[in-house]
Amino acid sequence: MKTNKETFLVLGGAGFIGSNMVDFLIEEGHTVYVIDNLSTGKRENLNPKCNFLEKDLSKKSKIKKLKLLIEDWKIDYVIHMAAVPNVQQSIDSPIETNKNNFQTTLNILEAIRDTNVKKIVFSSTSAIYGNCDTIPTDESSDVNPMSPYALQKLMGEEYIKLYSKLYGIKGVCLRYFNVFGNRMTNEGAYKSVISIFREQKHNNQSLTITNDGNQRRDFVYVGDVVKANYLSCIEDTGDFEIFNVGYGTNISVNEIASYFNQPTTYIGERIEPFETLSSTKKIETVLNWKPTVSVKEFLNEQLCFTESK
Repeated sequence: MKTNKETFLVLGGAGFIGSNMVDFLIEEGHTVYVIDNLSTGKRENLNPKCNFLEKDLSKKSKIKKLKLLIEDWKIDYVIHMAAVPNVQQSIDSPIETNKNNFQTTLNILEAIRDTNVKKIVFSSTSAIYGNCDTIPTDESSDVNPMSPYALQKLMGEEYIKLYSKLYGIKGVCLRYFNVFGNRMTNEGAYKSVISIFREQKHNNQSLTITNDGNQRRDFVYVGDVVKANYLSCIEDTGDFEIFNVGYGTNISVNEIASYFNQPTTYIGERIEPFETLSSTKKIETVLNWKPTVSVKEFLNEQLCFTESK
């Protein structure tokens, strides 16, 4: 792996995945700037060694200021993780989430035009595949967004691809599957079934499961997601590329629940794909990336640790 010390801008760097990204970059010796509006991120997640600016980038008026900052800070790579990644919230409030998920992306692209930024790496989502007929799902599979959130991310991908063609901005879009790990939360945008179950067990409550619990998900560890972002920055990926970031196996929600040894309650239906399963062949081949931590390993370790306290 390359060891050149460079300057990174992490947008959304106070969030679950973003703060883990910032920690990794600082440990590697890079200079890191963070912009976050703290709508879903937490100030306590911020690494004290990063350079932090609280700012909302969804407004057009912020484009010129962001461009000046990028030039002043001499940013080499932009890692764009700023979003409200909540499917149900996007269904309930499509206009508001469009502003945060799509308009922000377009503003960022405008800000890095005609700068010396080497590449933008964009946090996309496997949700754009919807109920995909191709299992495992690879990057050439048909996309079928089932929520405004998924569509907003797909639009972001398409704009990055277009800006690459029109303005020579190199870009990588990473389609995350279900991310788990340190700092995941059971509230707000990064709410996950694992963190919800963990909180319910802590409170000795029944685990709440939507649909029939047989829906299957591909879970990928946050540390592996961070590594995928880093490799996407420093390795040669051409002008534009898309990679899946998943573990390559999946597990049902009912099976996840079984690890918690707690009563369960089924609470009705919601719109979601029945199964997600990533093909990771492309990212393994191009970036020499491989997932290292399975969700089963994580659950065994975390639950044993919890029970021993």
